[in-house]
Amino acid sequence: MSANAVFMAPGEGETVFSVSSSPIKFGAGALRELGADAQALGMKRVALFVDPHVLASAPGETALASLRAAGLEVAVHAESRCEPDSDSFEAAAAFARDGAFDGFVSLGGGSVMDTAKAANLLSTWPDELIAYVNAPIGRAKPIPGKLKPHIACPTTCGTGSETTGITIMDLKSVGLKTGIASPLLKPSLAIVDPIATETLPAGVVAASGFDVLSHAVESFTARPFTSRPKPAHPSQRPPYQGSTPYNDIGSLAAIRLGGKYLARAVRDAGDREARHQLMFASTLAGLAFGSAGVHIPHAMSYSVATLRHEYTASGYEERDPMVPHGIAVVINAPAAFRFTASANPARHLEAAAALGANVAGAKPEDAGEILAQAFIALMRETGLPSGIAALGYRESDVPALAEGAYAQQRPLIMAPRAVSKQDLEGLYRAAMKYW
Repeated sequence: MSANAVFMAPGEGETVFSVSSSPIKFGAGALRELGADAQALGMKRVALFVDPHVLASAPGETALASLRAAGLEVAVHAESRCEPDSDSFEAAAAFARDGAFDGFVSLGGGSVMDTAKAANLLSTWPDELIAYVNAPIGRAKPIPGKLKPHIACPTTCGTGSETTGITIMDLKSVGLKTGIASPLLKPSLAIVDPIATETLPAGVVAASGFDVLSHAVESFTARPFTSRPKPAHPSQRPPYQGSTPYNDIGSLAAIRLGGKYLARAVRDAGDREARHQLMFASTLAGLAFGSAGVHIPHAMSYSVATLRHEYTASGYEERDPMVPHGIAVVINAPAAFRFTASANPARHLEAAAALGANVAGAKPEDAGEILAQAFIALMRETGLPSGIAALGYRESDVPALAEGAYAQQRPLIMAPRAVSKQDLEGLYRAAMKYW
């Protein structure tokens, strides 16, 4: 039996949830204060992790100027891989160990922020990468102690990595996407400057924006924290706790903002209101899923992103073929929410309404289809692929896709209903083509 098949009866499970989020500075122009913030955290010699495209952009110039104006010594690592793998994490760790830094700054999307987290960990507490990787793929070794200060500065409106204690990569030794999760990985400060999104290509906004919506809906529909067993000791309470009253607030707000502004932000790069509001939605969703967790769409995404590298997404033409994370996630979402809706129809209808769907007179048995169609309509409006077949997958790939997804028990355990390997095969078949 899978671990995610075990649920506690009402009144028998957990009664406590915890909230541990990164300090956040949000607003237009916030990046200009980076140097002063790094100085306040005691940084003198800084490792700046940045995407090469971002380094050459206005946000890159702003960040470097601010750090240098504060009198800080800065060494730049501009080799972060989009959708990082274990090799790129190891290379970043070697850079960090050789540099003897006392602080880290990441400027870019989730790939850059995740790379900085891994470099901080592996240079502060050296060990094999596999030692820290989540079980059952890795050994899930607890991080021994605090890491060095890390300021995370997102330039895309999507992953929420600036607020979470999670870092994700493609582990080449096993051919699976996996990660490391610990509250100690959370950045010391998140500086979220929505101006950084104003020059993003439409396709990048679409991919990252759908990551926001998927995070938020998965967090809102995750199994309740009360369905988990009480931990034997408070230290054993997991980072992913399930839906809580606190997380629900941020999740629903993020869904509403995404439903209102995502298509506008994709359609018109000059719509500053839409792009800034979508960046705020990303921050809210990151705070929510950082402790509530995500579930089936994310578990399925890791196989989709790993097994084939032949798709080139709009906005990513200058990179090697790959499936951007937000697309790898949302491409599974309609099929997944049709499956999970029976566990809590009311929550799925509430999420659909927040996304903008008309749920008047809807029956509980309609919840999954209504939410799925809300996602599909927005996917079509923003030019996303019509299903995983458009990414190059075929029926013959389904067993391998399901095998990889089933290994992702950390998110699967948060699903509101138990999911088997056979269920996952059915979900991938349902995700082949939506229109």
